[in-house]
Amino acid sequence: MVRKMQEAAILDQMENIRVVDSGNMLKRLMETPQYCEDALQLAQKIEIPQKVNISEKISIKYKKPRHIIMTGMGGSAIGGEILQDWLREDFPISIEVCRDYDLPAYADEDTLIVSVSYSGDTEETLSTLLDAVNRRCMIVTITSGGHMLHFAEKLGLPCVTIMNGLPPRVAIPYLFFPLPIILVKMGLLTNRDEEIREAIRVLRKLSEENSPETSVKNNFSKRLALDLAETIPVVYGFRHYGAIAHRIKTQFNENTKIPSKYEVFPELNHNEVMGWEATEDITRKFSIILLRDSDEPPEIRHRIETTKRLALSKTHKVLEIPAKGEKKLAKMLSTMYIGDLVSFYLAILRKTDPTPVKTISEIKSELSKKLDTVKALEQEFKRLSET
Repeated sequence: MVRKMQEAAILDQMENIRVVDSGNMLKRLMETPQYCEDALQLAQKIEIPQKVNISEKISIKYKKPRHIIMTGMGGSAIGGEILQDWLREDFPISIEVCRDYDLPAYADEDTLIVSVSYSGDTEETLSTLLDAVNRRCMIVTITSGGHMLHFAEKLGLPCVTIMNGLPPRVAIPYLFFPLPIILVKMGLLTNRDEEIREAIRVLRKLSEENSPETSVKNNFSKRLALDLAETIPVVYGFRHYGAIAHRIKTQFNENTKIPSKYEVFPELNHNEVMGWEATEDITRKFSIILLRDSDEPPEIRHRIETTKRLALSKTHKVLEIPAKGEKKLAKMLSTMYIGDLVSFYLAILRKTDPTPVKTISEIKSELSKKLDTVKALEQEFKRLSET
């Protein structure tokens, strides 16, 4: 009890947070609702052409696509995954998220590629962009700068140029909200302004309720972080919360610097649950976070409750994040935002600066020593533009 009170005091004292949070992650998280507004305004500026002439031999015609592929890595890819889950029940065109150097074989001139790289220098995404150009796919880019912006301008590709200077995981509003705007401008999606506005209102309310000034007693995110202390979080979602579960898992990885994993109902009932038959010296190291919705389908609700009762009793704790809002997007993004804040507060408890991603940077640097893929791609794009 004494330790719990001491940990709560850490989260309620701004000076403690400032000492750990040298990269100012908290300020950026608190500004998430405003980033959403900014992203919408920037996205509205994009114009979709009828045709782009890349060179004398390659031209791209923009029309109604048969397939949509969102390309990106890390924080730049999760927006496409969220879009996919959000629209899965009422959008007639298939959406795939590609996290690799090459596009799937079916990508052709009837495929819309939305190429997303926050930095503009992600080598896998630049590689798929070149692949898309050579296949004459319809291409729209989203970036804050770097090589992608340079290539888009040089080749005449439509581009949403977004705010720079943020960690990609914080820039999720800029990496998600342009996506439905692009689909609307291409005549593929009816206007979703009302649903988007509700989502932003809900995020503003959550920002106030879970701010550092709100004490642990009244702050859901702080309390959840305290419950997770010293355990490995496992996030379980379902249907349109699959991408959100994935996002929360990666926030624990990047912000809190701890292992984490995620799974999705009902699939996890066919494999994952067997892992909890391990001995308690293993299972007590894990805490489960269930993403819940007051409108859960009865078959999903029954699965979740049955799984809690029969499979999860040996874990350290079973916790829940309830979705807020009326419409699907608000519920999805509210759950995601709570996950962002929980990962931050848990980092503070662990005295870990949430902003740096040292290992990611080291891996990128080491890879570039063996093969400078971005430089090779730059040469190829230059050749294309001069052909």
